[in-house]
Amino acid sequence: MKAAVVVFPGSNRERDIALALERASYTKPAYVWHGDTELPAGTDLVVLPGGFSYGDYLRCGAMASLSPVMRAVKDHAARGGYVIGVCNGFQILAEAQLVPGVLMRNASLKFVCRDVHLKVEATDTAFTAGYRPGQVIRVPVAHAEGNYFADDETLNRLEGEGRVAFRYCDEAGEVTAAASPNGASRNIAGVFNDRRNVLGMMPHPENMTEAVVGGTDGALLFDSLAKALA
Repeated sequence: MKAAVVVFPGSNRERDIALALERASYTKPAYVWHGDTELPAGTDLVVLPGGFSYGDYLRCGAMASLSPVMRAVKDHAARGGYVIGVCNGFQILAEAQLVPGVLMRNASLKFVCRDVHLKVEATDTAFTAGYRPGQVIRVPVAHAEGNYFADDETLNRLEGEGRVAFRYCDEAGEVTAAASPNGASRNIAGVFNDRRNVLGMMPHPENMTEAVVGGTDGALLFDSLAKALA
């Protein structure tokens, strides 16, 4: 798997996710600056990491979505290449219209940083094939604007087409309002595009890949990608 991690001004999780990718694939990913206009030749996976791109000015991800590199990212996705955006990366994907919906201010109007439980909704994708259907995993969140919103028509289409990747749930797997850290529509934590080669998610799987730092539930996502793109 040849991965490229895009670095924007204000990104702060690019090294975390690069380490997770290297652990899974035994290959160091390339770092790509936001001002670049091309991806490295042979790139299989593009990663938009978490952070506060451009200081979150205007709207989270809005300025980053217009960076020169994003044209290459869009072209990569259009060719069927894989893209994942985590936290701020999800916001960038939404602003770039690579995934549907928007990310709004948390319902609490507060920054939330804690572990949450997710129910895996779709396991027939390159991102999630290593999980079991309905598996409950634990990963951290760290965001102030993670409240996923889309209109009912879009939400129904996402659910009907198997494009909801993860939902916030409690430890027992019950999808409840109390389990959501941000008030997201239908507890949605991650969604795919229509071809399911682009995934946006708010939680940080890269920070739950080693037992020494609290757990390995996030590792299966990177293992799934490494196997699919070997």
